[in-house]
Amino acid sequence: MKNIYIKAVADRLQVKDWQVENCAKLFEEGATIPFVSRYRKERTGGLDEVAVAEIRHWTDVFAEMEKRKATIIETISQAGALTPELRSRIENSVDSREIEDLYLPFRPKRRTRATAAKEAGLEPLADKMYNVALTDPVSEARKYLGDKVASVDDALAGARDIIAERLSETASVRETLRQIFKTRRIVTKATKKATGQEAMKYRTYFDYSESLDRIAPHRLLAILRAEDEGFVNVKIDADAEKCCKKIYYDFCQERRYPAAPLAEHMHMAFDDAYKRLLEPSVSNEVLKEAKEKADKESVRIFGENLRQLLLAPPVGQKRVLAIDPGFRTGCKVVCLDEQGNLLHNETIFPHPPASEKVKSIQAVSAMIRKYGIEVIAIGNGTAGRETEEFVKRVPLPQGVRIFTVSEDGASIYSASEVAREEFPDHDVTVRGAVSIGRRLMDPLAELVKIDPKSLGVGQYQHDVDQSLLKETLDNTVESCVNNVGVNLNTASSYLLSYVSGIGPALAENIVEYRAEHGPYASRKELLKVKRLGDKAFEQCAGFLRIHGASNPLDNSAVHPEAYHVVDRMAKDLSVSTSELVGNAELCSRIDPSSYVGGEFGLPTINDIISELRKPGRDPRESAQEFEFAHDIKSIEDLKEGMELPGIVTNVTAFGAFVDIGIKQNGLIHASQMGVKGMADPSKILKLRQHVKVTVLSVDLDRARIGLRLVK
Repeated sequence: MKNIYIKAVADRLQVKDWQVENCAKLFEEGATIPFVSRYRKERTGGLDEVAVAEIRHWTDVFAEMEKRKATIIETISQAGALTPELRSRIENSVDSREIEDLYLPFRPKRRTRATAAKEAGLEPLADKMYNVALTDPVSEARKYLGDKVASVDDALAGARDIIAERLSETASVRETLRQIFKTRRIVTKATKKATGQEAMKYRTYFDYSESLDRIAPHRLLAILRAEDEGFVNVKIDADAEKCCKKIYYDFCQERRYPAAPLAEHMHMAFDDAYKRLLEPSVSNEVLKEAKEKADKESVRIFGENLRQLLLAPPVGQKRVLAIDPGFRTGCKVVCLDEQGNLLHNETIFPHPPASEKVKSIQAVSAMIRKYGIEVIAIGNGTAGRETEEFVKRVPLPQGVRIFTVSEDGASIYSASEVAREEFPDHDVTVRGAVSIGRRLMDPLAELVKIDPKSLGVGQYQHDVDQSLLKETLDNTVESCVNNVGVNLNTASSYLLSYVSGIGPALAENIVEYRAEHGPYASRKELLKVKRLGDKAFEQCAGFLRIHGASNPLDNSAVHPEAYHVVDRMAKDLSVSTSELVGNAELCSRIDPSSYVGGEFGLPTINDIISELRKPGRDPRESAQEFEFAHDIKSIEDLKEGMELPGIVTNVTAFGAFVDIGIKQNGLIHASQMGVKGMADPSKILKLRQHVKVTVLSVDLDRARIGLRLVK
C-alpha cells in the first residue's frame, strides 16, 4: 500500500500511519479482520474491530483506485497528451472525483457539437477567444469561412461550442459548482404518473424542498426511490444566473476581462456550458455524492441492527417444541433435541375452521412428555397470538417456558438450498418450524443461513449501494460469529464458513472429516483436514471451541500460539494448566508484565488472563420471556393513551418499529423517545428490546400506529 494511501486512511480514521501500514501488511499476508483485531493488537496499536474493518475497506478502495489510475494514464499517454505534471497529479491524488475530473478532457466520448466544430477547423478561433487573445471576434471569424463553415455566425457558434465543452471539462469550474450545489435545496414535484394507491406513499414529496446538506438520509433515499419509480421529478434549485456569474468571474480573474464584443460571445458560451453541460452533470454528481452518504448511514444502521439480531439472547441447548402457527392449514409442530436435531413433527388444528382444541391439547401434552420438552417456541406470524393463548391452556410441566419468536426470514430459509440439504424428506412447513425452534436455541447459528436482507431489520436496503451493503453485512456476520465462538463438533458447515480463515469449501471439509472420524479431540486435529494448512489454522483456531477437550485451552479464546505462555503461568503458580483455567483466584495472582516479550505485548497478555478467568464464556445475555397485552388482538382494539408492552423489531434513522402483539407494528418516532428534541434511535433502543409504550395515534385507514416510548 502506497504511502499516500496510508496517510489518507490514517488521517480519515485519526490513527497513526504505522497502524494503517501494519494492518495493510497483515491483510496482504492473508489475515482476517477478526484475527487482526483480536490476536495482533501489538501490531495494530490495539485498534478495535470497527477501525480494522475500515482500514480493510479503504485498502480495497485504494487498490481499485490504483488500477483505475493505470488505465487513465495509459489512455492519456496513447493520446499523446500526458505531461509530467498531469501524471504527477493523477498518481498523487487520493480523491477519485479529482482523478476523474483530470481525465475528463481526454476520456473517449461520443460525437458532440464541439467535435463537429473542431473538424471544421474552428479550434484555433476558440483558443484565441478562450485565451482573450483578440478583441474583434467577428473579424477573426471571417478567416475561417470556407467549405465547412458557411458564415461568420456559424464560425462563432462553433467556437462557442468548443469553449462550452472545454469549460464543462475544467476541474476547477466543476468543483466551484459542486460547492455551490451542495448548499442549495433539493426540490421535488409530482409527475402526471403520481396517482393511485402506489404513488400515495410518496405524497409527502409531491411538492417538497429541503436543503441538500441537511436532508435526512432516509428522506433522500425515499425521494430518489420516488423519482426512480416515476412519481416525482427531482432537481437542485441552483440559481443559474449567479452560477454563471461566478464561473465567469473566476475565469476572468485568471486571465482578464475581455472587450465588449468578445465578452458578449463569452457570456453566451458560459450560459450554454452551464445549462446544457454543467448543470445536468454536476447536479447528478452532487446527488450521487449525497446518496452515497445516505447509503453509508443506511448501511450502518442495517449493520448495527443485524449485529443486535444475531447476538440476541439464546436459550441454549434445550429440548424445544416449536410451532409454526396457522389457521386453515393448522399449526406445524416440531420437537428438537438439545443439538437442534429434528425428533418428531406433526400438525395440529386448534383454531377455526377445524377447532380441534381438545385433540390438539392432548397432542401437545404427549409430545412434551415423550420428548422431555424444556421450552416452547411460537412463531409470531399469522395466528401467533392465538396459538400462544392456546398453548397456555395446555397443562405444562413446571419450568417449561414459552417464547414468541420472530418469523422474519423463516420462509426464505425453508425454501432455500441449505434447508433442502438439511431436510430433504420434509416440506417447507416442517423446515420453517425447525428454523423457529433453532433460532430460539441459538439465533446466531440459525440466522446466518438466511440472507440478512430478508430479516426485516434494514432501511431502504434495496436502494443502497449493494456492494457496500454486502461488505458491511458480511463483516457483521463474520464479526458476530467470531465474537461468540463456534463449537467445532456441532456447528453446521454454514456457520463454520463464517469463521475467520475458513470459508465455504474448508467448512465442508471440516464437517466431512468430523463425519468420517468422529468428534475433534483437539484443535491441532484440524491440520488433518483436507486443504486446511498452517495459515488457515492460524486464522481460525482461536475462534473454534472443543467442549470436553483434554486441553481446556481448546475450549477458550486463547490462541494455540499462546498455549506455551499459559503453561508458563501455570508452572510459575505451581499448578497444572487445567487447574489454572477457570480459576479466578489463581488468575488474580498473575503479574502480566512478567510474560511480556516477543510477539506477546501487554494487551495480549491481559486478554489471555481475562479469558482464563472465564474460558469460552458466551458474551450474549440469556433469553427472557415476554407477554403482550391480553386484551389487544387487532388495531381496532387500540385507543389513544393506552400503555402497552412491546418488542422492538427494527431501528431506523427516524424511529423504531415495535411489535405490540397485533398484525401492524407501531412506530416510535425519534421525537417521541423521552428526550428533548430529536433523538438518535440507535443510541436509545436495541433490536428485540422489551419496552413499554403509550399509544399516541391510530390511523385505521392507513393501518398506522404512533407510539411514545415510556421505558
